Amino acid sequence: MYTYNEAYISSPPEEVFRYASEVERWPEHLDHYRQVSFRTGAPSEGIVEMRAWRPFGALRWPVWWVSEMSTEPDNNSIFYRHIEGVTTGMDVEWKVEPHGDGSRAVIMHEWKRPAVGRLAASGIIGPTFVHAIAERTLRGLKAAAEQNSRRYAR
Repeated sequence: MYTYNEAYISSPPEEVFRYASEVERWPEHLDHYRQVSFRTGAPSEGIVEMRAWRPFGALRWPVWWVSEMSTEPDNNSIFYRHIEGVTTGMDVEWKVEPHGDGSRAVIMHEWKRPAVGRLAASGIIGPTFVHAIAERTLRGLKAAAEQNSRRYAR
């Protein structure tokens, strides 16, 4: 299972990377994240537990996972390896690159050996949950970073 999400953001890459890597602050910026906390490490490396909602109209489905998180600030990259939850074994890479006057942020999820079965992973979990939540996450971080950039541009 493989998913790809990207967003173009009118903020410098360093600013976008800061918002993306400060995961404990995600619930402040992202209404679909219920809780993010580090079990070990912090502020942007270690074992992190994430709890989010996947909305379906008026209904919300609770989801959670635990990941090993590492960052490469020099490359504006973030890496996750899911170690607990339905998506155990999934690898995630975030990359923030310069693009025009702003940034391009990309999230790639790859799940080579899903425990739930290939059909469930690629037919339901990937598009319905992983891709959809990553899309909301990028849109929310885009809004937060662009709002912050406008505030400082004044």
